[in-house]
Amino acid sequence: MSQQEELTLFYVDIPSPADISTLSALRADAVVSIYLPTTPVTQNVGASRVALGNLIKAASRQLGDAGFDKRRLAALEEQLLDLQDDDEFWVQQANSLAVIATPDQLKTFRLANKLSEILEVSDRVHLKPLLRAITFPHAAYVLSLSENDVRLVELSADLPAQPVSVHGLPRDAASAAGKSTLNDRSHSQRIHGSEGQKTRLTQYSRKVDAALRPLLSRSSEPLILAATEPLASLYRTVSSYPHLLAQGIADSTDRWTPSQLADASRPILDAHYAEQIEAAKALYAVRQAERRATTDVADAARAATFGQVDTLFADIDEVLHGTVDDATGEVQFGEEGPDTYGIVDEIAVRVLNSGGKVLAVRRADIPGEGSLAAILRFPL
Repeated sequence: MSQQEELTLFYVDIPSPADISTLSALRADAVVSIYLPTTPVTQNVGASRVALGNLIKAASRQLGDAGFDKRRLAALEEQLLDLQDDDEFWVQQANSLAVIATPDQLKTFRLANKLSEILEVSDRVHLKPLLRAITFPHAAYVLSLSENDVRLVELSADLPAQPVSVHGLPRDAASAAGKSTLNDRSHSQRIHGSEGQKTRLTQYSRKVDAALRPLLSRSSEPLILAATEPLASLYRTVSSYPHLLAQGIADSTDRWTPSQLADASRPILDAHYAEQIEAAKALYAVRQAERRATTDVADAARAATFGQVDTLFADIDEVLHGTVDDATGEVQFGEEGPDTYGIVDEIAVRVLNSGGKVLAVRRADIPGEGSLAAILRFPL
Protein backbone atom coordinates (compact mmCIF):
# COMPACT_ATOMS: atom_id res chain seq x y z
CA MET A 1 0.00 0.00 0.00
CA SER A 2 1.34 3.41 -0.95
CA GLN A 3 1.65 6.30 1.47
CA GLN A 4 -1.17 8.14 -0.30
CA GLU A 5 -3.46 5.09 -0.01
CA GLU A 6 -2.74 4.95 3.71
CA LEU A 7 -3.60 8.63 4.12
CA THR A 8 -6.97 8.27 2.38
CA LEU A 9 -8.09 5.00 3.95
CA PHE A 10 -11.53 5.22 5.56
CA TYR A 11 -12.12 4.06 9.13
CA VAL A 12 -15.86 3.70 9.60
CA ASP A 13 -18.06 2.48 12.46
CA ILE A 14 -21.57 1.77 11.23
CA PRO A 15 -24.06 1.67 14.12
CA SER A 16 -25.88 -1.65 14.26
CA PRO A 17 -29.63 -1.94 14.90
CA ALA A 18 -28.70 -2.92 18.47
CA ASP A 19 -26.62 0.28 18.79
CA ILE A 20 -29.55 2.38 17.58
CA SER A 21 -31.92 0.67 20.00
CA THR A 22 -29.55 1.19 22.93
CA LEU A 23 -28.90 4.82 22.08
CA SER A 24 -32.58 5.59 21.56
CA ALA A 25 -33.34 4.31 25.06
CA LEU A 26 -30.46 6.19 26.73
CA ARG A 27 -31.51 8.81 29.29
CA ALA A 28 -29.13 10.77 31.52
CA ASP A 29 -28.90 14.03 33.44
CA ALA A 30 -26.86 15.34 30.49
CA VAL A 31 -26.37 13.84 27.04
CA VAL A 32 -24.14 15.71 24.59
CA SER A 33 -24.57 14.74 20.93
CA ILE A 34 -21.93 16.14 18.58
CA TYR A 35 -21.74 15.66 14.82
CA LEU A 36 -18.98 17.26 12.79
CA PRO A 37 -17.33 16.88 9.39
CA THR A 38 -13.94 15.14 9.39
CA THR A 39 -11.55 13.87 6.74
CA PRO A 40 -9.67 10.61 6.11
CA VAL A 41 -6.66 12.69 5.03
CA THR A 42 -4.70 12.68 8.28
CA GLN A 43 -2.70 15.84 7.71
CA ASN A 44 -5.95 17.84 7.26
CA VAL A 45 -7.78 16.60 10.36
CA GLY A 46 -6.60 19.45 12.62
CA ALA A 47 -9.57 21.63 11.68
CA SER A 48 -11.96 18.94 12.92
CA ARG A 49 -10.15 18.76 16.27
CA VAL A 50 -10.46 22.52 16.65
CA ALA A 51 -14.16 22.34 15.75
CA LEU A 52 -14.68 19.64 18.38
CA GLY A 53 -13.00 21.84 20.98
CA ASN A 54 -15.35 24.71 20.15
CA LEU A 55 -18.38 22.44 20.43
CA ILE A 56 -17.18 21.12 23.80
CA LYS A 57 -16.98 24.71 25.07
CA ALA A 58 -20.47 25.47 23.75
CA ALA A 59 -21.92 22.37 25.43
CA SER A 60 -20.24 23.29 28.71
CA ARG A 61 -21.69 26.80 28.55
CA GLN A 62 -25.20 25.46 27.99
CA LEU A 63 -24.96 23.13 30.96
CA GLY A 64 -23.27 25.72 33.16
CA ASP A 65 -25.95 28.31 32.39
CA ALA A 66 -28.59 25.72 33.32
CA GLY A 67 -26.99 25.17 36.74
CA PHE A 68 -25.77 21.66 36.01
CA ASP A 69 -23.81 19.96 38.81
CA LYS A 70 -20.18 21.10 38.56
CA ARG A 71 -18.64 17.72 39.39
CA ARG A 72 -20.78 15.97 36.78
CA LEU A 73 -19.92 18.67 34.26
CA ALA A 74 -16.20 18.23 34.98
CA ALA A 75 -16.50 14.48 34.37
CA LEU A 76 -18.27 15.10 31.07
CA GLU A 77 -15.70 17.66 29.94
CA GLU A 78 -12.81 15.36 30.85
CA GLN A 79 -14.08 12.58 28.59
CA LEU A 80 -14.62 14.95 25.67
CA LEU A 81 -11.26 16.69 26.05
CA ASP A 82 -9.50 13.33 26.30
CA LEU A 83 -11.02 12.44 22.95
CA GLN A 84 -9.89 15.73 21.43
CA ASP A 85 -6.32 15.08 22.67
CA ASP A 86 -6.16 11.45 21.45
CA ASP A 87 -3.68 11.66 18.55
CA GLU A 88 -4.07 8.00 17.63
CA PHE A 89 -7.84 8.33 17.36
CA TRP A 90 -7.58 11.29 14.97
CA VAL A 91 -5.26 9.43 12.61
CA GLN A 92 -8.13 7.11 11.69
CA GLN A 93 -11.14 9.06 10.42
CA ALA A 94 -13.75 9.11 7.67
CA ASN A 95 -16.07 11.89 6.40
CA SER A 96 -17.96 12.64 9.63
CA LEU A 97 -17.72 11.94 13.34
CA ALA A 98 -20.51 11.35 15.85
CA VAL A 99 -19.72 11.76 19.55
CA ILE A 100 -22.30 10.77 22.17
CA ALA A 101 -21.24 11.63 25.72
CA THR A 102 -22.67 11.64 29.24
CA PRO A 103 -20.75 12.21 32.48
CA ASP A 104 -20.44 8.42 32.72
CA GLN A 105 -19.70 7.22 29.19
CA LEU A 106 -18.64 8.25 25.70
CA LYS A 107 -19.27 6.60 22.32
CA THR A 108 -18.00 7.56 18.89
CA PHE A 109 -19.00 6.57 15.37
CA ARG A 110 -16.88 7.41 12.34
CA LEU A 111 -19.22 7.79 9.38
CA ALA A 112 -18.86 7.68 5.61
CA ASN A 113 -21.74 10.15 5.21
CA LYS A 114 -20.92 13.85 5.01
CA LEU A 115 -22.86 15.45 7.86
CA SER A 116 -23.29 19.06 8.93
CA GLU A 117 -21.94 20.31 12.25
CA ILE A 118 -24.53 19.78 15.01
CA LEU A 119 -24.45 20.14 18.80
CA GLU A 120 -27.38 19.01 20.95
CA VAL A 121 -27.47 19.01 24.76
CA SER A 122 -30.43 17.22 26.31
CA ASP A 123 -31.44 14.25 28.45
CA ARG A 124 -31.34 11.90 25.42
CA VAL A 125 -29.29 11.21 22.30
CA HIS A 126 -29.83 13.27 19.17
CA LEU A 127 -30.07 10.23 16.93
CA LYS A 128 -31.30 11.39 13.55
CA PRO A 129 -27.92 11.97 11.81
CA LEU A 130 -26.83 8.45 12.80
CA LEU A 131 -29.90 7.06 11.08
CA ARG A 132 -28.46 8.25 7.78
CA ALA A 133 -25.75 5.62 8.14
CA ILE A 134 -28.26 2.79 8.42
CA THR A 135 -30.66 4.26 5.84
CA PHE A 136 -27.91 4.04 3.22
CA PRO A 137 -25.33 1.56 4.60
CA HIS A 138 -23.21 1.26 1.41
CA ALA A 139 -23.08 -2.51 1.84
CA ALA A 140 -23.37 -4.83 -1.13
CA TYR A 141 -21.96 -7.82 -2.96
CA VAL A 142 -20.15 -7.57 -6.30
CA LEU A 143 -20.08 -10.56 -8.64
CA SER A 144 -17.14 -10.29 -11.03
CA LEU A 145 -18.03 -12.72 -13.81
CA SER A 146 -16.27 -13.60 -17.05
CA GLU A 147 -15.65 -16.67 -19.16
CA ASN A 148 -12.25 -17.09 -17.50
CA ASP A 149 -12.93 -16.08 -13.88
CA VAL A 150 -15.65 -15.66 -11.27
CA ARG A 151 -15.37 -13.97 -7.84
CA LEU A 152 -17.73 -12.66 -5.20
CA VAL A 153 -16.59 -9.58 -3.27
CA GLU A 154 -18.30 -8.14 -0.21
CA LEU A 155 -18.53 -4.37 0.25
CA SER A 156 -19.18 -2.65 3.56
CA ALA A 157 -18.73 0.88 4.83
CA ASP A 158 -16.65 -0.14 7.83
CA LEU A 159 -14.18 -2.62 6.28
CA PRO A 160 -12.14 -2.83 3.07
CA ALA A 161 -13.77 -4.82 0.28
CA GLN A 162 -13.08 -8.53 0.77
CA PRO A 163 -13.32 -11.62 -1.45
CA VAL A 164 -15.91 -14.14 -0.24
CA SER A 165 -15.23 -17.87 -0.34
CA VAL A 166 -18.21 -19.59 -2.00
CA HIS A 167 -18.52 -23.38 -1.83
CA GLY A 168 -19.12 -24.96 -5.23
CA LEU A 169 -18.40 -21.84 -7.26
CA PRO A 170 -17.03 -22.81 -10.70
CA ARG A 171 -13.50 -21.73 -11.51
CA ASP A 172 -14.42 -20.61 -15.06
CA ALA A 173 -16.88 -21.37 -17.86
CA ALA A 174 -14.90 -24.22 -19.43
CA SER A 175 -14.43 -26.13 -16.18
CA ALA A 176 -18.12 -25.63 -15.38
CA ALA A 177 -18.92 -27.43 -18.63
CA GLY A 178 -16.26 -30.11 -18.01
CA LYS A 179 -14.31 -28.89 -21.04
CA SER A 180 -10.87 -27.50 -21.71
CA THR A 181 -12.42 -24.92 -24.06
CA LEU A 182 -15.91 -23.72 -24.94
CA ASN A 183 -15.27 -23.96 -28.67
CA ASP A 184 -15.11 -27.74 -29.11
CA ARG A 185 -17.99 -29.67 -30.70
CA SER A 186 -20.31 -32.12 -28.99
CA HIS A 187 -20.79 -35.67 -30.34
CA SER A 188 -24.05 -34.56 -31.94
CA GLN A 189 -22.19 -31.74 -33.76
CA ARG A 190 -24.89 -29.39 -32.37
CA ILE A 191 -23.09 -27.41 -29.65
CA HIS A 192 -20.43 -25.44 -31.43
CA GLY A 193 -19.64 -21.92 -32.58
CA SER A 194 -21.58 -18.95 -31.18
CA GLU A 195 -24.69 -21.07 -30.50
CA GLY A 196 -22.71 -23.60 -28.51
CA GLN A 197 -20.87 -20.90 -26.60
CA LYS A 198 -24.18 -19.26 -25.59
CA THR A 199 -25.49 -22.61 -24.34
CA ARG A 200 -22.36 -23.29 -22.33
CA LEU A 201 -22.31 -19.75 -20.86
CA THR A 202 -25.91 -20.18 -19.80
CA GLN A 203 -25.02 -23.47 -18.09
CA TYR A 204 -22.09 -21.72 -16.44
CA SER A 205 -24.35 -18.90 -15.24
CA ARG A 206 -26.79 -21.38 -13.71
CA LYS A 207 -23.97 -23.08 -11.80
CA VAL A 208 -22.73 -19.73 -10.49
CA ASP A 209 -26.24 -18.81 -9.38
CA ALA A 210 -26.72 -22.20 -7.69
CA ALA A 211 -23.44 -21.81 -5.79
CA LEU A 212 -24.40 -18.32 -4.58
CA ARG A 213 -27.93 -19.27 -3.53
CA PRO A 214 -27.12 -20.78 -0.09
CA LEU A 215 -24.90 -17.83 0.80
CA LEU A 216 -27.35 -15.12 -0.33
CA SER A 217 -30.59 -16.80 0.70
CA ARG A 218 -30.81 -14.84 3.97
CA SER A 219 -29.37 -11.61 2.61
CA SER A 220 -31.11 -8.49 1.37
CA GLU A 221 -27.94 -6.69 0.31
CA PRO A 222 -27.78 -5.45 -3.29
CA LEU A 223 -25.80 -7.59 -5.74
CA ILE A 224 -23.87 -5.73 -8.43
CA LEU A 225 -22.89 -7.67 -11.53
CA ALA A 226 -19.54 -6.88 -13.17
CA ALA A 227 -19.57 -8.57 -16.57
CA THR A 228 -19.50 -7.90 -20.32
CA GLU A 229 -21.95 -9.11 -22.94
CA PRO A 230 -23.21 -11.65 -23.72
CA LEU A 231 -22.47 -13.14 -20.30
CA ALA A 232 -24.04 -10.22 -18.41
CA SER A 233 -27.43 -10.69 -20.06
CA LEU A 234 -27.26 -14.48 -19.83
CA TYR A 235 -26.56 -14.35 -16.10
CA ARG A 236 -29.45 -11.97 -15.51
CA THR A 237 -31.86 -14.36 -17.22
CA VAL A 238 -31.01 -17.20 -14.82
CA SER A 239 -30.27 -15.34 -11.56
CA SER A 240 -32.59 -16.25 -8.70
CA TYR A 241 -31.40 -13.45 -6.38
CA PRO A 242 -34.14 -10.81 -6.05
CA HIS A 243 -31.74 -8.01 -5.11
CA LEU A 244 -29.60 -8.12 -8.26
CA LEU A 245 -29.37 -4.47 -9.37
CA ALA A 246 -30.34 -3.53 -12.91
CA GLN A 247 -27.26 -1.35 -13.23
CA GLY A 248 -23.94 -3.15 -13.29
CA ILE A 249 -20.27 -2.70 -14.16
CA ALA A 250 -20.01 -3.24 -17.91
CA ASP A 251 -16.31 -3.97 -18.01
CA SER A 252 -13.88 -6.85 -17.93
CA THR A 253 -12.85 -7.00 -14.28
CA ASP A 254 -10.77 -10.19 -14.15
CA ARG A 255 -7.67 -8.30 -13.04
CA TRP A 256 -9.42 -5.74 -10.84
CA THR A 257 -8.65 -5.68 -7.14
CA PRO A 258 -11.49 -5.76 -4.59
CA SER A 259 -10.77 -2.09 -3.95
CA GLN A 260 -11.23 -1.24 -7.63
CA LEU A 261 -14.50 -3.15 -7.71
CA ALA A 262 -15.64 -1.23 -4.63
CA ASP A 263 -14.76 2.13 -6.20
CA ALA A 264 -16.74 1.30 -9.33
CA SER A 265 -19.69 0.09 -7.25
CA ARG A 266 -20.17 3.20 -5.09
CA PRO A 267 -21.87 5.30 -7.79
CA ILE A 268 -24.14 2.36 -8.59
CA LEU A 269 -25.16 2.10 -4.94
CA ASP A 270 -25.77 5.85 -4.81
CA ALA A 271 -28.07 5.58 -7.83
CA HIS A 272 -29.85 2.63 -6.21
CA TYR A 273 -30.49 4.61 -3.03
CA ALA A 274 -31.77 7.55 -5.09
CA GLU A 275 -34.24 5.18 -6.78
CA GLN A 276 -35.43 3.98 -3.37
CA ILE A 277 -36.11 7.55 -2.29
CA GLU A 278 -38.03 8.29 -5.50
CA ALA A 279 -40.10 5.13 -5.01
CA ALA A 280 -40.93 6.17 -1.43
CA LYS A 281 -41.90 9.66 -2.64
CA ALA A 282 -44.19 8.14 -5.26
CA LEU A 283 -45.85 6.01 -2.56
CA TYR A 284 -46.26 9.13 -0.42
CA ALA A 285 -48.18 10.79 -3.27
CA VAL A 286 -50.51 7.79 -3.50
CA ARG A 287 -51.08 7.68 0.28
CA GLN A 288 -51.62 11.45 0.40
CA ALA A 289 -54.64 11.02 -1.90
CA GLU A 290 -55.92 8.40 0.57
CA ARG A 291 -55.40 10.71 3.59
CA ARG A 292 -52.65 8.39 4.78
CA ALA A 293 -49.81 10.92 4.70
CA THR A 294 -48.82 14.14 6.46
CA THR A 295 -46.10 16.76 6.56
CA ASP A 296 -47.42 18.31 9.77
CA VAL A 297 -45.00 17.80 12.67
CA ALA A 298 -47.72 17.74 15.34
CA ASP A 299 -49.83 15.21 13.40
CA ALA A 300 -46.78 13.04 12.74
CA ALA A 301 -45.83 13.11 16.45
CA ARG A 302 -49.28 11.91 17.51
CA ALA A 303 -49.32 9.25 14.78
CA ALA A 304 -45.86 7.99 15.75
CA THR A 305 -46.83 7.79 19.42
CA PHE A 306 -49.71 5.44 18.57
CA GLY A 307 -47.78 3.32 16.06
CA GLN A 308 -49.51 4.77 13.02
CA VAL A 309 -46.44 5.73 10.96
CA ASP A 310 -45.18 3.22 8.40
CA THR A 311 -42.42 5.35 6.84
CA LEU A 312 -40.93 8.64 8.00
CA PHE A 313 -38.83 11.01 5.91
CA ALA A 314 -36.69 13.09 8.29
CA ASP A 315 -34.37 16.01 7.55
CA ILE A 316 -30.96 15.04 8.96
CA ASP A 317 -29.69 18.62 9.16
CA GLU A 318 -32.51 20.58 10.83
CA VAL A 319 -33.29 20.44 14.55
CA LEU A 320 -36.72 21.54 15.78
CA HIS A 321 -36.42 21.99 19.53
CA GLY A 322 -39.16 21.15 21.99
CA THR A 323 -40.74 18.13 23.64
CA VAL A 324 -43.19 15.37 22.72
CA ASP A 325 -45.56 14.03 25.38
CA ASP A 326 -44.88 10.37 26.11
CA ALA A 327 -48.54 9.40 26.37
CA THR A 328 -50.37 11.64 23.89
CA GLY A 329 -47.70 12.70 21.42
CA GLU A 330 -48.57 16.35 21.94
CA VAL A 331 -45.79 18.66 20.72
CA GLN A 332 -44.51 21.66 22.64
CA PHE A 333 -42.07 23.77 20.62
CA GLY A 334 -39.31 25.46 22.62
CA GLU A 335 -35.91 27.07 22.61
CA GLU A 336 -32.64 25.16 22.38
CA GLY A 337 -31.40 24.04 25.79
CA PRO A 338 -30.93 21.08 28.13
CA ASP A 339 -34.70 20.90 28.80
CA THR A 340 -35.62 20.38 25.14
CA TYR A 341 -34.54 18.00 22.39
CA GLY A 342 -35.05 17.44 18.67
CA ILE A 343 -38.76 16.84 18.08
CA VAL A 344 -38.30 15.11 14.72
CA ASP A 345 -35.57 13.00 16.28
CA GLU A 346 -38.00 11.83 18.97
CA ILE A 347 -40.65 11.11 16.34
CA ALA A 348 -38.12 8.99 14.41
CA VAL A 349 -37.33 6.94 17.52
CA ARG A 350 -41.04 6.26 18.10
CA VAL A 351 -41.46 5.18 14.48
CA LEU A 352 -38.56 2.73 14.80
CA ASN A 353 -39.91 1.38 18.09
CA SER A 354 -43.26 0.62 16.44
CA GLY A 355 -41.64 -1.26 13.55
CA GLY A 356 -41.73 1.60 11.05
CA LYS A 357 -39.01 2.71 8.66
CA VAL A 358 -37.07 5.97 8.88
CA LEU A 359 -35.46 7.56 5.83
CA ALA A 360 -32.91 10.08 7.11
CA VAL A 361 -32.47 12.30 4.06
CA ARG A 362 -31.76 15.83 2.90
CA ARG A 363 -34.66 18.31 2.84
CA ALA A 364 -34.80 18.24 -0.96
CA ASP A 365 -35.68 14.52 -0.78
CA ILE A 366 -38.65 15.03 1.57
CA PRO A 367 -42.12 15.36 0.02
CA GLY A 368 -43.06 18.99 0.48
CA GLU A 369 -39.42 19.77 1.39
CA GLY A 370 -40.34 20.38 5.03
CA SER A 371 -38.95 19.05 8.29
CA LEU A 372 -40.57 15.65 7.80
CA ALA A 373 -43.15 13.64 5.89
CA ALA A 374 -44.94 10.56 7.15
CA ILE A 375 -46.66 7.70 5.33
CA LEU A 376 -49.34 6.31 7.62
CA ARG A 377 -50.67 2.80 8.15
CA PHE A 378 -54.26 4.05 8.26
CA PRO A 379 -55.93 7.45 7.66
CA LEU A 380 -55.72 10.35 10.08
